[in-house]
Amino acid sequence: MLEILRDRFRARVQVSLTRAGLSLPWWGALCASAVSFVFTAVALVQRDALLPPEPMALVGLIVIAPSVIWVATDWIMPWVRMTALITAASVLLIEPVLPDFAPLLLLVAATEAGSVLRTTWGIAVVTVAGELVLVVGGIWGGLVGGPVYMVAILLGLSGGLMVRWYTRVLDAERDNRDASRDKALLAERQRIAREVHDVVGHSLSITLLHLTGARHALQQDRDVDEAIEALTEAEQVGRAAMADIRRTVGLLADKPSGNAPLPGVEDIATLVERTRAAGLDVRYTQEGDLGRVGASDGLGLYRIVQESLVNVVKHAPGANAEVRLNAGRPGVKLIVSNTLSGTVRRTAEDGSGLAGMAVRAAQLGADLEAGPQGRQWIVEVTVPGTKP
Repeated sequence: MLEILRDRFRARVQVSLTRAGLSLPWWGALCASAVSFVFTAVALVQRDALLPPEPMALVGLIVIAPSVIWVATDWIMPWVRMTALITAASVLLIEPVLPDFAPLLLLVAATEAGSVLRTTWGIAVVTVAGELVLVVGGIWGGLVGGPVYMVAILLGLSGGLMVRWYTRVLDAERDNRDASRDKALLAERQRIAREVHDVVGHSLSITLLHLTGARHALQQDRDVDEAIEALTEAEQVGRAAMADIRRTVGLLADKPSGNAPLPGVEDIATLVERTRAAGLDVRYTQEGDLGRVGASDGLGLYRIVQESLVNVVKHAPGANAEVRLNAGRPGVKLIVSNTLSGTVRRTAEDGSGLAGMAVRAAQLGADLEAGPQGRQWIVEVTVPGTKP
């Protein structure tokens, strides 16, 4: 029960500080209030036989009232509290004692002013008012050690300003951390969006090729077996695509959605074979040691080939395509080419395919060149410095 009350009180204090625009921890405000209460209590005990009960009761009420109002109404009044501390110290210094705790209330006021007040003139007013109270107390009240107390007020002000500076630094660091986190989340979402785009685009293109083959088999050849085979291939492509999408989207979840690895450079041959089976005339040649290609590079190259073949299906139907991969010691070179017509040259750059490939190439630190060369459209990717 006590822990629940403590947590509620702490939350309320922190909310009220935030609402007042004070970047302070909840315990800092409570400690400042507690210290002022202790200094006031000691100063009152020191003057038990020197002051009448009325001014002593007034001093206690002045110091406690702002905190009571804060707790009761959830309303923080920095100016009122500092004024109360200065007023209480002024009343107590009518009868100075040795040593005297009353001037320490001025130290607390200066510290709070340096840490919470937003204007320079406000901080200056509180500090100068405290120093003037000490000067008057030394001249007319006989306060001993006035210069020491005056230096103490300046030290308190310095401490408050340091608290303000550290608080601002922490706030800036927190804002930078939040901005970095948001940027990382955005980058991750964009990466996953590219993965889903490539998977969906490729699977739909291959599925449509199979469906077109099935339709032709039924309409023209009346070949049910060929149509069933094409539909079966389309179903397998769809199921594989769904599994790939689940695995990719699973990166957004708290728990992994499966243990299946993402595709790599070794899977390019399967990708080309699946595309050929769907009806696209595509050849694949591979040279070198694929073991030199890292996992991240392999995934990027696989996606580039996937997007390139999708572009061939969309923009150059009936074209011949070729995929060449050379994994050598200096690096990896990937070339995807296809024949094209004049109309395709004007439309091949439509959509986000080339932009997605450019982003993937940049992530790999690779050079990407894409465009028409004679009667062909060439996509060439060079990845330097691959892993041995």
